[in-house]
Amino acid sequence: MTQTETRFGPRLPIVRGGGMDVRLRLVLGSTLMLFLELALIRWLAGNIVHLGYFSNFVLLGSFLGVGLGFLRYRPGIAKPYYFLVVLAALVVIVLKFPVTVDRSGNDLVFFTSLHTSGPPAWVILPIVFCAVAAVMAGPGELVAACFVELPRLDAYRFDIMGSLLGIASFTALSFLRAPSVVWGIVVAVLSLVLLSPRPPLVTAIAGLVIVGALTVECLQPGITWSPYYKVHTSTQGPITRIDVNGIPHQSVSSIAIKTAADPLYLVPYERIVNNPLRDVLIVGAGTGTDVALALSKGAKHVDAVEIDPRIYQIGTQVNLDRPYADPRVTVHIDDGRAYLQRAHKHWDLIIFALPDSLTLVSGASQVRLESYLFTKQALQTVRAHLNPGGAFAMYNSYRDRWLLGRLANTAAVAFGHDPCIDLLSAVRAVVSVGVSPQDQQCGTGPKAVTRAQLDGPPPVSDTRPFLYLRSPGLPSIYLWALALILFVSLLSVRVIGGPLRRMRPYADLFFLGAAFLLLETRAIAGFALYFGTTWVVNSIVFAGVLLAVLAAVEYTRRFRTPPIRVMYALLACALLLAYLVPTGFVLRQELLVRLVLSVVLAFLPIAFANVVFAKRFAQTADGTTAFGANLLGAMVGGCLEYLALIVGYPALLGIAGLLYLAAFTLLPRSAIATAA
Repeated sequence: MTQTETRFGPRLPIVRGGGMDVRLRLVLGSTLMLFLELALIRWLAGNIVHLGYFSNFVLLGSFLGVGLGFLRYRPGIAKPYYFLVVLAALVVIVLKFPVTVDRSGNDLVFFTSLHTSGPPAWVILPIVFCAVAAVMAGPGELVAACFVELPRLDAYRFDIMGSLLGIASFTALSFLRAPSVVWGIVVAVLSLVLLSPRPPLVTAIAGLVIVGALTVECLQPGITWSPYYKVHTSTQGPITRIDVNGIPHQSVSSIAIKTAADPLYLVPYERIVNNPLRDVLIVGAGTGTDVALALSKGAKHVDAVEIDPRIYQIGTQVNLDRPYADPRVTVHIDDGRAYLQRAHKHWDLIIFALPDSLTLVSGASQVRLESYLFTKQALQTVRAHLNPGGAFAMYNSYRDRWLLGRLANTAAVAFGHDPCIDLLSAVRAVVSVGVSPQDQQCGTGPKAVTRAQLDGPPPVSDTRPFLYLRSPGLPSIYLWALALILFVSLLSVRVIGGPLRRMRPYADLFFLGAAFLLLETRAIAGFALYFGTTWVVNSIVFAGVLLAVLAAVEYTRRFRTPPIRVMYALLACALLLAYLVPTGFVLRQELLVRLVLSVVLAFLPIAFANVVFAKRFAQTADGTTAFGANLLGAMVGGCLEYLALIVGYPALLGIAGLLYLAAFTLLPRSAIATAA
């Protein structure tokens, strides 16, 4: 059969490998790649405390691995049987040497500044990064093998379809709260199918080891999985303790036991004046202790907002006060800030009840579940939802006085006057504030402190929602981690991919990958603010990004697009529009308008960027090297994401713009002519 040329590259005969159509192999390979990446992010964070603060560490390792898989692939090379063996070793090592938090204290955790058992961060993080890269290189090779058998854009579109299927599959299992062994079965089966017809015995054994080890994990008493955490429950007498991702999270007992042991929960009710408590809102309702207390104080109705369905379920099962069975309680499984943004109701008392997630919400941003709950805009929204004479309170255990000072400053800015601050111990404190100074009654004595005594930093905002970062900057532990990532990446690319000059013709694609990752990060952060930092929103954004990419590819395949220079100009306009529209303007809109605006602002630049990529990728001479360069660029973009800690999320659009400018500058003249 004679090869023919299309404007998207050489049209090759559809080759079958291992008895399976190449397009099906590509879809299954991409499905495995995305599913395995998401599973590693969730599972490793569930067993290694440090990764709760470095979840994009796994994402960066995945990008490196897949990129190396593309660079390593050569026609005729043996299938990557090794990756299941590496994955089995990683699973066994992590389960054998877990990292957990000692129960010696109840301090809130920041940036892994905690007392842990198990290997230290400087040992486990490099092992995890390198192991993830080695594991993900396998699916990368499997996908690369299909890329060379198809026209460029055909291969890319089937890759996106498989990625969407991988996201949809993992999202469905998250919805069903499937245990980790189910994830292992999916990975093992897909891998062995793609490595057929005759995978070595050691590979099959590795698949069985993975499934067996995860089965042992899931059979341990009290182990379940929520969409956010690995949850461990243990009961001693009337108290049930809950650990999430190896961190002591909360305990469940009757309000009589709880309030006798800790007056923290009672303080908000001592600070309110003439409050009828007709309607109370509890954000971070958890297992129901705060809800039960509000009912005992005479609340006529309680709206209980809890983001994690498994934590709520545990409360319905073990809380002896049975608050969630009370007809006066309405439960909302939702993000607290998002619920407040949508609500048209007012309350007499709003309480933020220990809402700390202790982990990042996704592998592609520095957003925590509670990031947008403690900004000055969030507390202004709280004040707007209080009835006249109403009050707001928040309490927690705070490792540092400056954090308590920041929250007190935030309350003062939002309400226009100083709050009451009760410091019950070195770490446990309550901040209470009324709609007006007359609606609060501050305590006296040594436990009552003032804002001036705390000397806290200014409030955080929706553009930089980093509550636990005292001042703009990169913590040293992040700097060391990023330096390690870049060093290992450069070394491995040189060793496996050969001389770096091999990728030199595709330097523009490298910068396109870096910029694209920043656009994705900005989209995740934006949707988390507009619609909540829930796993559902996160999955929708990932899927939306891929759908925008697929739409761009399909449009490029089927229709004549403007010259690549024009597409770069349209991309620049889309980036400028997204930068100029303030987040506050979008938040003030009704839900439908907010949805339309957020989709346009987030996905229009992504669509234009991928038309640029599709036009450029279609006429590359070496598709696997070009795609590998793009993936490695995405990994660098993941490192640049940390700049948001300094400049905020909106500024990431400016950094992405500079990267796109670099890509345009490095665009070969031949590519400009070909992609016109």
